[in-house]
Amino acid sequence: MAQAGQQNRMAPEDRPRPRNVPREEALQLEGYRHACHVMLYAPTTAKLFERVPIRYVVLMMMRFDGRLGFPGGFVDTRDCSLEDGLNRELLEELGSTFNSLKVTENDYRSSQVRDLPQKGVTHFFTKELKLEEIEAIEKEGVNAKDHGLEVMGIVRVPLYTLRDGFGGLPAFLSNNFIGNSKSQLLYGLRTLRLLREDQIQDAMWTSQNS
Repeated sequence: MAQAGQQNRMAPEDRPRPRNVPREEALQLEGYRHACHVMLYAPTTAKLFERVPIRYVVLMMMRFDGRLGFPGGFVDTRDCSLEDGLNRELLEELGSTFNSLKVTENDYRSSQVRDLPQKGVTHFFTKELKLEEIEAIEKEGVNAKDHGLEVMGIVRVPLYTLRDGFGGLPAFLSNNFIGNSKSQLLYGLRTLRLLREDQIQDAMWTSQNS
């Protein structure tokens, strides 16, 4: 018991990093809790101050604990698929728009396993939507079951850096993120090519050194 308590008190940077595993292998693990989250995004031609291209709208949310994360939650893989469980969570967190919009297996991206502080598997999905669908989600979100309870609000991720070198994505990355949601965000931006690698690297460096 004492050893388990010491492991739970380990600083986050001292804990073993989550490891990537194939979906099927992750689903066969016993004694692990499964959580599914999705990055919803849509292309846009809008410009901030009529000069700074926004490029894409990427949604995250402010959680009840004051941390940023992606929509989703824990899924019981014994009685439903990852996608069914995730869509159920999205309906509760984001509202009635997800009666028609559905995350499917085609939107699956990756699975990561962590043994400390608890045994858990996080499954990450990304889904491209139309801008009007994103706007509908934002509008209906205030009527969702979990709004004001587990979800404090939906936020857009700024995918630009302002002239001061810190405003925009670098400042956003300086926030407090839950679990591996920050790494999931960066993974999504990279694999979907929403930003160039040098833009991501510059934003990460600035957020850590300003």
